[in-house]
Amino acid sequence: MSLKDFEVYTIKKAEMPELLQEIPDCPEKLFVQGKMPGPETKLLCVVGSRKFTPYGKEACEKLISGLRGYDITIVSGLAMGIDGIAHQAALSAGLKTIAVPGSGLSEKVLSPRTNIPIANKILESGGAMLSEFEMDFIATPYSFPQRNRIMAGLSHATLVIEAEIKSGTLITSKYATEYNRDVFTVPGSIFSKNSDGPNMLIRLGATPIRTSSDILEALGFKTDEEPQNLTLKYSDCSPEELLVVEILQNPMSKDDLVRKMKMPISQASAVISIMEIKGLLEESMGEMRLI
Repeated sequence: MSLKDFEVYTIKKAEMPELLQEIPDCPEKLFVQGKMPGPETKLLCVVGSRKFTPYGKEACEKLISGLRGYDITIVSGLAMGIDGIAHQAALSAGLKTIAVPGSGLSEKVLSPRTNIPIANKILESGGAMLSEFEMDFIATPYSFPQRNRIMAGLSHATLVIEAEIKSGTLITSKYATEYNRDVFTVPGSIFSKNSDGPNMLIRLGATPIRTSSDILEALGFKTDEEPQNLTLKYSDCSPEELLVVEILQNPMSKDDLVRKMKMPISQASAVISIMEIKGLLEESMGEMRLI
């Protein structure tokens, strides 16, 4: 399916999510494609630098993958860099995601063009795209900050991955603060310009995020319980991966895990590595454990 196969409809202010209605500069109408989440879903806005580092990319993917199985929808701007990575990480984790581009929703004006396949996947997976701009509106320098207020207003919290001091990313966190929403951020190296923004936000009171559990706790989830949707958490697991889940009901060393898997070491190691990338398990203090 392509973007054209999904109907675009308009919602008025009174029909918008309650959080968005609360902001003082709420749009009068929104153009929507796809399905908006219900009021029980927690919305997490994830933003960051277009010129991301390998650290930022890995942090974004790892943190979002650890949210698998929880009723969380990722909101971002479909831009280059961390935005696109956040959308893709959400899709890989089986989470719904909402894209808020700085343009209209017509395929011919979406930018960057390389993210159009991501837009298609967002809609195919039951997520949504929305914009206050007319369908054929081409993004301008002012339209990006304007859409940032929608992302912040729509969400329960905003997570900043990487950002320089002067960046559009920090505009989103500024809106989140003004709207009395939580601001989370990933601490970074003192030697990286991309960490200047997050480190400044921490000084100003933002919640530092090191693990997915930090996000879950801040959003009000109980991390000592299984996700609400355990079936979703393991929905894309192979039989070999499900075997690891069955074996790892109690933490054990990697050597013991490989031995219990009863398959060639190279194959077992590959399965374990893939599950680590998916955020399903981790090695901590010499033991493998489910996340």
